[in-house]
Amino acid sequence: MEMSYLVILVVLLGTMAATVPVFLTLFFTAVIGFVAFTDLPLLVLAQAFYRSMDKFALVVVLFFILCGNIMTSGSIVNKLIRFANAVVGWLPGGLAMAGILACGLFGAISGSTVATVVAIGGFMIPALQDHKYEEKFSVGCMTAAPNLGVIIPPSISMILYSMVANVSLEGLFLTGFIPGILIMGGMCTYSYLVARRSPTFVRAPKPTASDVWAATREGFWSLMLPVIIFGGIFSGAFTANEAAVVASFYALVVELFIHRDMKWGQVRQVMINSAVTSATLLIIVAGATTFGRYLTFEAIPAKISEAVVSSISEPWIFLLIINILLLIIGMFMDIISATLILGPIFLPMLDTYGINPVHFGLLMTVNLAIGYCTPPLGVSLYITGALVNRDLVYVSKAVLPFIAIQIAVLMIMTYFPDLVLWLPRLVGWDVG
Repeated sequence: MEMSYLVILVVLLGTMAATVPVFLTLFFTAVIGFVAFTDLPLLVLAQAFYRSMDKFALVVVLFFILCGNIMTSGSIVNKLIRFANAVVGWLPGGLAMAGILACGLFGAISGSTVATVVAIGGFMIPALQDHKYEEKFSVGCMTAAPNLGVIIPPSISMILYSMVANVSLEGLFLTGFIPGILIMGGMCTYSYLVARRSPTFVRAPKPTASDVWAATREGFWSLMLPVIIFGGIFSGAFTANEAAVVASFYALVVELFIHRDMKWGQVRQVMINSAVTSATLLIIVAGATTFGRYLTFEAIPAKISEAVVSSISEPWIFLLIINILLLIIGMFMDIISATLILGPIFLPMLDTYGINPVHFGLLMTVNLAIGYCTPPLGVSLYITGALVNRDLVYVSKAVLPFIAIQIAVLMIMTYFPDLVLWLPRLVGWDVG
């Protein structure tokens, strides 16, 4: 390893260990690299910093953030939970299944794991404990299930990957449905088995047809939101960017004029919160892009690619190593930074092993989504721990069975790519 690479690695890991914010870590490391190891002016870095945020593709991210905040401030989330509870709440472990299903429905609107943890977990964990579910089970379930928020489209990380890899965003979106359904099915099955062995869990009475109809009618406008998003995108009525704007406008109209659970005075605060969240994301994008620009100038991705290709000959070994590597990286780096930095490093290797870039984008998304629930930096662990006043170790142990299910699904879709690619191919999107 060249001395310059070692210095950059030490600076990067050292600043992360010192809990310097991620965007500052990446930007500071890039500045050190430019000043110490290149002859290029820092103006190049400043231009990269600006241009990284001057991309039309990022509009879709910003409006999905706004849509998620509108739903969290209103009653759409509660109505989704009530609908899910009416459908499956009467089964053994049904309330947990309702929480998992609600995470999937909310994820199909917000595109964010953190928003799903806050919106669904904050409501469901106390509800589960009130129905005599064990605290550890409740915490583990409602910490891991929100990963569906970034796996089921629209997904912020998928949007960023499509921007980096120049692949069909709509096609990439469609690949997320199968693993999302498999994860929901696996977690619901586990909840059912646990509940059968735990007679203390309180089951809701089996709903009548009128109960289900009432929950469906109450949640109709909420359930129409993902229909509008995906129906519009995949019918060609509007693009993903336009879908995000339509979803935000629809959610605002529903909360203000139909549900009437959001007041005009709240709109200003929702806009401010969305702007702050969007600015946080954009600054991370900028920091990751500047660091990626330094790596490109030093030809580090090409050198890594050559080293990997020369030492690994079998595609299945390459995929296994990549999965392990991404799971480890997810423990220390947020999904946005990891996607923007690692995407350009891994993409040149895919042709050598005959790996579809859309399939690989899904693998990156699921791997890094699991990182939300892995210590030491798993964001979901800290959020849930704060909700229930438990430490990191307790929450980390609680999520283990559910993370095992998600890793099992990850391995299935890793080695059976046609399982996730058939849907976009069926619809007619070009995914190779």
